[in-house]
Amino acid sequence: QVQLVESGGGLVQTGGSLRLTCQTSGRTFRWYVMGWFRQAPGKEREFVAAIRMSIGRTYYSNNMKGGRFTISGDNAKNTVYLTINSLTPEDTATYYCAASRGQSSDISLYAEESQYDLWGQGTQVTLSS
Repeated sequence: QVQLVESGGGLVQTGGSLRLTCQTSGRTFRWYVMGWFRQAPGKEREFVAAIRMSIGRTYYSNNMKGGRFTISGDNAKNTVYLTINSLTPEDTATYYCAASRGQSSDISLYAEESQYDLWGQGTQVTLSS
């Protein structure tokens, strides 16, 4: 059984940095696109960023632009990372990893949850002041 396992969350200080990791466990499978979403308390889950694994092309939510978020991937390891810098209390959320076998070359489509085939259980990021 293939699973996505997130790690790297926790309690962090405002202004600090964090790197989240999402690994694929189980049967080896090359994902076409992997992405990160987050859900803050009392809010809908929202798209953060996606990466086309074989070529490293990335796409970010307009809300996440400005250089604080960086998505990267290791295609050989079926692993995706999300680095967040200059953390603010508004970054407090559960961060979810997702993976897609899709074939569309338009990476902006992967801002939609429906494009993904598998989801992780999430890792909690909590900011302390």
